[in-house]
Amino acid sequence: MSSAAVTVTLEDLKNGDVSFSTLEHAFGPESLGIIVVKDVPSEFAQLRHRLLSYSSYLANLPKSELEKLENPAAKYLTGWSRGKETLKNGQVDTLKGSYYANCAFYVDPTLECAKPTAEFSSENFPEYLSPNLWPDSKIIVGFKDTFEDLCRLLIDTAVLVARACDRYAEKEIPAYKPGYLEHVVKTSTTTKARLLHYFPADPAYATPPGEEKDDDWCATHLDHGCLTGLTSAMFINESLQIPAVEAANAGVAKTLEELPSSPDATAGLYIQSRSGETIQVKIPKDCIAFQTGEALERITKGKFKAVPHFVRGVRPGIADGMDAGGNIARNTLAVFTQPNLGEVVDEEQDITFGEFARGIVEKNTTR
Repeated sequence: MSSAAVTVTLEDLKNGDVSFSTLEHAFGPESLGIIVVKDVPSEFAQLRHRLLSYSSYLANLPKSELEKLENPAAKYLTGWSRGKETLKNGQVDTLKGSYYANCAFYVDPTLECAKPTAEFSSENFPEYLSPNLWPDSKIIVGFKDTFEDLCRLLIDTAVLVARACDRYAEKEIPAYKPGYLEHVVKTSTTTKARLLHYFPADPAYATPPGEEKDDDWCATHLDHGCLTGLTSAMFINESLQIPAVEAANAGVAKTLEELPSSPDATAGLYIQSRSGETIQVKIPKDCIAFQTGEALERITKGKFKAVPHFVRGVRPGIADGMDAGGNIARNTLAVFTQPNLGEVVDEEQDITFGEFARGIVEKNTTR
């Protein structure tokens, strides 16, 4: 089943013209928990195309280079990982590669991660307090700058979405602190970005007929931040354009040709609706989407709800016989806007985001 998400314009966000009913339809208890922003800055399209091309180049670097980007102590929440998670069907997840980076640079360009606090240090919470591990700038030229520029654009837009949410919360939630969510998003040094590469599907990973689960690719979950900024996915035929940076090119990676659409109509983002339906939501290439997370639900005292969701890649062999061929990769970027570690996300229980996030990380890594 496919459904269109609530769509607003960037100009309406800037002018404060997004109605409360629109926000309820996008984020409220009966919503899909997602809003799409159109008419975004013109540089978005180029930045998206370039960074999502880099995702394929990064994922196809030699093992020796990728190992330099791994941080097991941080539970791989900075740098590169592949094969470190288990899928719902019990298989080790080699279907996708993941690259995390802290977005503290949004607040202070000199920061590679949040600063330690009295309660949280790089020793007891390395998941959030480990410096970024960027690919060698000589191996993929422009990766870091493009990554940061696109993340800044997404966070700038998230600030405007947060401002609209504040206007609603100030009217609907008793004793709500004016401008709190915008403050949280704008000043956070713990916001993280995740660049994802779903590798071309290997038939060896095909689930036997009759045993398929919709979320075998990525188990249904909630994001634990405030607003998750999402680009649409880029689908690339890696058999026609091999994403390998040649030494002769001195690390210059050309942007890759994007397929006009997914060769597998079932690949993409799925949301579990409040009525129990599984709904596929498609994000236009020239738009930015924002999903709700658990911290937002707590901050708004349940007025806005976190959205259960999962992602499916291109199924093995599904594109065989098509003009595009079958060696299809899927790349995308998610930016998780999150409060600073000491910000309170649950006033009733006096829980800071650091305490909340630590519990989520422990649960996700011990299950």
